[in-house]
Amino acid sequence: MSDATPAAEPAIHPTAIVEPGAKIGEGVQIGPFCHVGPHVELGAGCQLISHAVVAGRTRIGPRTKVFPFASVGHPPQDLKYAGEPTELFVGADCTIREGVTLNPGTAHGTSRTIVGDGCVFLANSHVAHDCVLGDNVIMSNNVMLGGHCKIGDYVILGGGVGVHQFVRIGAHAFIGGMSGIGNDVIPYGMALGNRAHLAGLNIVGLRRRGFARDAIHDLRRAYRLLFADEGTLKERVEDVAEEFANHPIVHEILDFIRDGGDRAICTPRDLPEGG
Repeated sequence: MSDATPAAEPAIHPTAIVEPGAKIGEGVQIGPFCHVGPHVELGAGCQLISHAVVAGRTRIGPRTKVFPFASVGHPPQDLKYAGEPTELFVGADCTIREGVTLNPGTAHGTSRTIVGDGCVFLANSHVAHDCVLGDNVIMSNNVMLGGHCKIGDYVILGGGVGVHQFVRIGAHAFIGGMSGIGNDVIPYGMALGNRAHLAGLNIVGLRRRGFARDAIHDLRRAYRLLFADEGTLKERVEDVAEEFANHPIVHEILDFIRDGGDRAICTPRDLPEGG
């Protein structure tokens, strides 16, 4: 006699449409008036509450929950898009609330949009084509990401934030509500305003996630040196690298700045952009 637990069959409401070819995992729940396209893959335990649409070449990880009127995987809002078979990958344990739009990639980008595990998208937030989001990102109501953005782990974006295309936001950063982000935000940073300026470190987030007091103290000291008035940003980066040679958290910020991107680095209000 086998001790194996029988696989839970998907529960699909009679009014839902699941196109032939869709891959539906164990225990998936698809509620009333949902539509699942033929190239979609839903991981085990996913829930589509009702009136949700998952289209395109979209793969959603286990236990992710999609609320009514979300549009996941429809063609990107890019006038150059010509129907290429691009992709959208959404991780496990995500929450996609009402009216959220998640778009796949484009052929002139990376051809895929990637969302990590444990992300939360509150009502009417938008992830554009070719974005890459890490794990545990929180996008509050009406947050808008332009195309090609890169958002690190544990980033929180407050309500109504707009992020310019190609912007990078480093891990553990916090973006205040209604901010317009036109430049890259360093890991652990806090940015506010339109156009946003760097307003310090995300100390509240660091404490909540259990960072040691000494680590936070070192970050504060490195931040003050990095955005001091003397010298250029490049010179200050090298000075901080030498002083904090054995501090991996500080070097995460320095690596982010050195790697560069298509946008300048977001700086404090009284410091010229780029140092």
